[in-house]
Amino acid sequence: MNNSNNVAAPLSYACGPTTEPLSYETIGNAFDRIAATFPDRPAVIARHQNIRWTYAEFKREVDAFAAGLVALGLEPGDRIGMWAPNRIEWVVTQYASAKAGLILVNINPAYRPQELAYCLKKVGCKALVTAAHFKTSDYIAMLNELIPELADSEPGALKSKAFPELTTLIRLGDEATDGFFLFSQIADRGDAASVALLAELANVLQPDDPINIQFTSGTTGAPKGATLTHFNILNNARFCGQTTGLNEHDVFICPLPLYHCAGMVCVSMASMTAGAAVVYPDEAFDPASVLQAVDEEKATILGGVPTMFLSMLDHPEFASFDVSSLRSGVIGGAPCPVELMKRIIADLHIPDITIIYGMTETSPVSFQTAANDTIERRVGTVGQVHPHVEVRVVDTEGRTVPCGQQGEVLTRGYLVMYGYWADEKRTQESIDASGWMHTGDLGVLDEHGYLKITGRAKDMVIRGGENIYPREIEEFLYTHPDIQEVQVFGVPDDKFGEELCAWVQLREGVLLDEEEIRVFCRGELAHYKIPRYISFVNEFPMTVTGKIQKFAMREIMVKQLQNP
Repeated sequence: MNNSNNVAAPLSYACGPTTEPLSYETIGNAFDRIAATFPDRPAVIARHQNIRWTYAEFKREVDAFAAGLVALGLEPGDRIGMWAPNRIEWVVTQYASAKAGLILVNINPAYRPQELAYCLKKVGCKALVTAAHFKTSDYIAMLNELIPELADSEPGALKSKAFPELTTLIRLGDEATDGFFLFSQIADRGDAASVALLAELANVLQPDDPINIQFTSGTTGAPKGATLTHFNILNNARFCGQTTGLNEHDVFICPLPLYHCAGMVCVSMASMTAGAAVVYPDEAFDPASVLQAVDEEKATILGGVPTMFLSMLDHPEFASFDVSSLRSGVIGGAPCPVELMKRIIADLHIPDITIIYGMTETSPVSFQTAANDTIERRVGTVGQVHPHVEVRVVDTEGRTVPCGQQGEVLTRGYLVMYGYWADEKRTQESIDASGWMHTGDLGVLDEHGYLKITGRAKDMVIRGGENIYPREIEEFLYTHPDIQEVQVFGVPDDKFGEELCAWVQLREGVLLDEEEIRVFCRGELAHYKIPRYISFVNEFPMTVTGKIQKFAMREIMVKQLQNP
């Protein structure tokens, strides 16, 4: 007999609104439409290069460079690498390659020769646009090391044994270099035939064509080339901008690296979809240059990862900058501590700050908080699922869990990547037969569709049979007034299998010892959640994008514990 009182709890599933249709167009056609709508409005400002272009000027530069790429013999589907910090040439290449149907390959500016070689070979780059140097990296020297034939090659006619598909190298700057075209020379190569072909491509290229390859961090193995389409990126940028409240009058500051999806899509392309201006303060993040850009450009929107916002707020001259023009922003890329969010809202005067959540493989944003969300929801969750996106939370058996229960977050929809380039096995491991992208993140979806990220499935620490989620302990330790930053992770232990370790960065001028932190935890955390090992540090190992690398901390601690 059925028991009518046995009503199943609602499942952890949500679908974003579908009232506004998806844009089915290519990036190049969308760019032309926006440039025609707002020709005289500011489009891109590269402060460190003293460049300020309107949309009409930006379009002229993009079209000329695109025609030059076509004239070089590059064809739709060819891969063109971009290895450079934030410069105006980066965004010119981004839109020009899209117009020419080339697949832009974003290469991390911090990569060393072997990492670069892996990327070039993995995707078979035919062309590479490169800076001459960045910080302590000499890109030209590294390329000559990898490609000994380069010095004796004519520009555009490289024949490399190691990289048989690579024919064309283009360098930024004014110094002539054997084997390289100068970036400034490419636009001059365009002729009537290449301009005509470019115009023809506007009607040939399709929104579902792959247009971008972004390499994941590779913290658990060789980097994977997440391949994204026009359709993926353009719609994600549009919805990210709309949720942020972006419009054509806004000035969006981009301190995020353009090689990363957050900088390229959530800030740079989002600005384009709304006809807003995007500002690049410097080649790489510097808190003073960002604050100065906000002040002098009267910026209205600011993007960044938590560590960037923290660096700005803690800058010794923070009070001397006028940040009152800010009203909105995006923060993502890593969990944002509650106390830091409160400072961003109050001290940076960003009342409408939004949290974005996602991954490279989802173009990247799947969840975002809204300006009219309560402070509690903007602080404690990553918001609700984006338009036209589905989400569900599943247990280890793949079953959807009831609302309020923790499980792995899965997403499905237009935003899911085309796949990993030339890696069908890992593509199938990440995207199941029903089209769900397995994020690897643990989360809890409430009955209103708000998602709280509780950790990484791989970050979970199992101590003596107890499952421990580091994020919970980090959030608690952040409430200590003397702790500025903390990261918790597991290290091997003979007795319990794993033990907890906390790396703690104290506020300036403060002294604490390990026992004082443990006393703070007692009575508030279960005994097994109190870190056995506590290390005081001045900094954390990070990626170029400001993501803290727990795997690197774990390796350091294991060595220290083995050799006390």
